[in-house]
Amino acid sequence: MERTVKAGATGPASAGAAAPSDDAGLPEVAGLLDGVPRQRGPLPDAAGATPAAVVAGGEVSVPAAVVAEGEGAASRVRPLRPWRLLPTPTGTPFTFAFGAVLAATTLFAAYADPALVHALHQGSSTDVAHLVRTPVLVLIASALWTAGGITAPYTLGFLLVLTALERRVGGARTAVVFLAGHVLATLATQVPVGLAVLAGHLPGSSLHRLDYGVSFGVAASIGALAGLLRPWLRWPALALFGGMLVQDLLNLTDPLTNWGHLFALITGVGLWPVVRRWHKSRGHRLSRS
Repeated sequence: MERTVKAGATGPASAGAAAPSDDAGLPEVAGLLDGVPRQRGPLPDAAGATPAAVVAGGEVSVPAAVVAEGEGAASRVRPLRPWRLLPTPTGTPFTFAFGAVLAATTLFAAYADPALVHALHQGSSTDVAHLVRTPVLVLIASALWTAGGITAPYTLGFLLVLTALERRVGGARTAVVFLAGHVLATLATQVPVGLAVLAGHLPGSSLHRLDYGVSFGVAASIGALAGLLRPWLRWPALALFGGMLVQDLLNLTDPLTNWGHLFALITGVGLWPVVRRWHKSRGHRLSRS
């Protein structure tokens, strides 16, 4: 089946020139189109078969397969949907559920008794003392609090970055990236503190400090997500975020935490081969469903 499109007129015919007949063939018609660039197309075969798109009798015949291909490409252009930047229960269940927990603990920290909140923060802290006694418990509990409230940069970054990452690789794999940054950056900053205390370079009070929040996991997720972006967006985003982390480190605001953020970002970048493979396999699976 072919779809037929009327060809436009090329201008008045010369005086005395006979109009081309229906069976004049391609050469006569092509002569009326002098000066118009010719498009490359399939050549006739040895038996003189007509091309895929032919001009005959003032009509252009286009195979239905070609028309369908063009219409399919147009249908694949999706409109901009800003709401996809935020988590949803069905589209990004991990980020949505995790975000709901963070919202609850943040509201609790804002309105509960300050002494109780401080005790819970201290009990959830991933300092050296807690990591030695209950490592699994505090590594999980410390990621259930936000530092700085619901409008803090890392809290907003959690919603946007993890939503984007989960839409590309899935919820379970997003959790792996987050936990990898959270756990590895915590150990990379706290283990040296414990060794320094053992060596006598730091006081024993260094074993007890507040260390909680989602910032390590978010920093790793930013690094991993950058590997799935186009180069024109990937490198400026990494330069901007990495520059902010280096600036914080140079300002000595909180060296231990600042080093942790930088290490978490490097962890996310190191996961590029893995997240790209996850993204590719997820795309194949969705295309088959």
